[in-house]
Order: sequence, then C-alpha cells, then structure tokens
Amino acid sequence: MKNEVKKNASYVLLLINVLVVILISSNLRSPIVAVAPVLGEIRDVLKLDNFQVSLLTSIPLFMFAACSVLVSRFSNKFGISKLLMYSLIILSFGLFLRISGSLWLLFVGSIFIGLGICIGNVVTPGYVKNNFPKQIGLMTGIFAVSMNLTAALASGFSVKIGELTGFGWKGSLGIWLVIAALGFLVLSLEFIFNKRNPVPSQTALSTSDFNMFKSAQAWNISIFMGLQSLFYYCLVAWLPSFLSDFHMQGESSGWVFFVIQITMIPVTFCCPIIASKMKDQRLMILFICALMFGSTMMFVFLKSQWIYVNAVIIGISNGLSFSLSILFFSTRTKSSINAVKISGMAQSVGYLIAAFGPPLFGKLHDWDISWNSSFYLLSGAVLLMLYFGLKAARNKYVED
Repeated sequence: MKNEVKKNASYVLLLINVLVVILISSNLRSPIVAVAPVLGEIRDVLKLDNFQVSLLTSIPLFMFAACSVLVSRFSNKFGISKLLMYSLIILSFGLFLRISGSLWLLFVGSIFIGLGICIGNVVTPGYVKNNFPKQIGLMTGIFAVSMNLTAALASGFSVKIGELTGFGWKGSLGIWLVIAALGFLVLSLEFIFNKRNPVPSQTALSTSDFNMFKSAQAWNISIFMGLQSLFYYCLVAWLPSFLSDFHMQGESSGWVFFVIQITMIPVTFCCPIIASKMKDQRLMILFICALMFGSTMMFVFLKSQWIYVNAVIIGISNGLSFSLSILFFSTRTKSSINAVKISGMAQSVGYLIAAFGPPLFGKLHDWDISWNSSFYLLSGAVLLMLYFGLKAARNKYVED
C-alpha cells in the first residue's frame, strides 16, 4: 500500500514538474515579443523616437547580461524552485509597471521584466537537468516549444488582444500577467506537495568551485548563444519597421513573425532529442548558419518578396540555434550546478552581445535607408556564429 502511494505521489510530482517547465518557459519570451506588433501604437501614444523604441527590446537584454551570473551564484542559497517563484513575482511587477501609461514606468517596467525573465532563463536548464536527468533532450524540447508557442501567439494575436480587451496596447501587453500567475500557482503546488509528501525533493543542488570563465568551451557556447540571440532580437525589434518600408502593413508583419515562431515549434521540439543522440552537432551548425545567411540575403535582394518562405527559413534556423544553445548547458556539463553556472555565463555574455544588436541595426538604417547595411551586420554575425558554433558543437565538456 505504501509503495502504491509513493508511486502515485511520484507521478503527481512528475506532472507538476512538467507543468513548471511549460509555464516558466511560456513567460520567458512572450513579454518581449508582444511589444513589436503594437510598437507603432506605443510610439504614437508616448511619443517615442527610434532610440527609445530600440530600448524596449534592449533593456531586458542588458538585464540578462548584467544579472545572469549573479543569478547562477544565488542558486545554491535559495534553491531552484524558490528562484523561479521570485522570477515570476518580479516579472509580474514589471508587466504591471509597463502598462501603467507613462514613459518612465514603461522603461522601469522593462527593467523588472528583464530581471524576472533573466532568473527564469538561467535557472530552468538546471531545473530540467535536476528533475529530468534521463529525459534532458525531451524536456529541453518541451521547454523550447512552450517558449516559442507563446511567443507565436504573442506576435500573431497581440494587436487582436488589444482590440478585444478594449485597452489597446495596454491590453496586448498586460494579458501576460495571466500566464505569470498560472506559473506561480503551479510552483506553489510544487512547494505544498513537497512539504506534505514523502517523495524526496530534487531541487537541491550540489556545490562547485569550477570557474566557467576559465573554460574555452564555456566561451564558445556563450558567444554562440549571443550571436544567435543577436540575430533573433534584431528581427524582434525591427521586423515591423523594415517590412513597413518594404510596403507591408503593421498587422501583416505580426503574422510574418507568427509564421517564424510557429515554424520554430516542431524544430525546437525535435532538435534537442536528435542532437542529444549525436556524437557532436557540427553538421547541424553548418546547416543553421547556411539558412541564416541565406535569409539575410533574401532580405537584401528580395525585400518582402517570398517573405513567408523567408519566415519559414528564419524559423527553422532560429529554432535549431536556440534549442541547441539551451541543450549545450546540460550536455556540455557534468553536474546540475555547472549547468546553472554555464547557463548564467552564457546568458550574461550572450545577451550582452545581443543587446547591442537592435541599436546597431537601427543606427545602420539611419545611415543607409535601404536597410541593406543592417542585414550585412546580421550576415557578419552569422559568419562569426559559424566559427564559435563549430567549436561549441564538439563533444567536449566545459570542465575538460
């Protein structure tokens, strides 16, 4: 009887753990992606210039860069699940401030949103490695799919949500408070379950004195992470603007981004499962970079022609590069604590690189109104990404 109770309790805890991964990941991209489709409305209401517009994407990225290493250091002190709860509280506070209606609170809210997402970004790979040690590829896929599905919904339905709620851009951005609340509820259930149930918790981490910043492989992973993020967030920040210049309407550009995100979903699910069974992933890196380089050249030479074909190419390449980056945190480390540490380092270094992307992309457009120079920036980033990606994809641990 006791064995049966313990078995049932294990199944319940497993379900809760899966829901934690799904709901946390659902909060890690959509609050940023949801901004782009309603950017024109925000710009008009709050009188933003191009630099201020780019800050709405760059501020969270700078927070990722500034705080990721600190978050990884606090993971031992607070534990993974507690940090995830703090991330949702901070994120919710930022989401509330961002829709309060003033320019100052818009940016302050973006700071808190960046901090909340930063904690979730860093800690979740460690949560996956700790709670699903034999299903890392599968759970990384579920993590990435949940993130990209909600991002797809954010990009495709952001304008419509504002219309249906009657609150315009505030409704479009405020709706994500509901997802954060659901995540907080499930984490609360996990705490209650672990307190009342004899099933041992797996959220405690071991200790490690290993210095990630002295590992060449950790730097390869970090720079690869940063360059693929730079590519993605440049599109998040500026796709509506350059597609408008290419004679597409604002809502249509939201659907282009929807296609990108929807295409990423099956890719981000399958990639970690397949990649975790490969000896190394260098062929995958070559394929990713070829697609990314091709997509930038399509923008240069074709503009908005074949835009949905290009969106599918971008979705495939970004889905592969993102899920591979996350997978590296688990497969290139020997312990959960080092998975959190490399997650912290890669996202700190990586998002620092990525944060400079949107402002540079926009500034190059000020100099070259055709947007070609901006896309040449992305092409150069892809070539660098190829170099560091091939090194990161080798079957080598960061501790070696």
